[in-house]
Amino acid sequence: MDTNHDPALASSGLQARQQWMYTLAHADIADLLPFETQLKTESYQLIRPPEIGMAMVRGRMGATGEPFNLGEMTVTRCVVQTNEACIGYSYIAGRDKKHAELAALVDAYLQGTRHRFWMCQIIELLDARRLSRQAGKARQNASTRVDFFTLVRGEDDVA
Repeated sequence: MDTNHDPALASSGLQARQQWMYTLAHADIADLLPFETQLKTESYQLIRPPEIGMAMVRGRMGATGEPFNLGEMTVTRCVVQTNEACIGYSYIAGRDKKHAELAALVDAYLQGTRHRFWMCQIIELLDARRLSRQAGKARQNASTRVDFFTLVRGEDDVA
């Protein structure tokens, strides 16, 4: 199917890629390491080897105000190309070169002929683990939640 001529298909493909890139960027490296051997069985070329740099983080007051520079954060990026000529990218918060390389490989493989295999093997698993971690944090936060309420002060209505 050619997505270049159908904007709806191109948009859905872009959204799918954005979702798996989000999953890879937020994955725990411990969840990716078991797949390292499987990901590196085929030869690939490092177009841009994993490198650590800085990125400016911008913010807005109240999410609607004028943008301002909040500060810088460390980012690791990597670009790879597989034998199928698929190019994979990754940008990972922090200083983890192995995470960046593995994430770029997964991105490249997801664009190849075995897309469904990699979605089932890695992305769905990573997404489930990420959601499980989020739910655990939400439960932990909920256990410390304090509900404030207002007492009405004044005359007692009891006669």
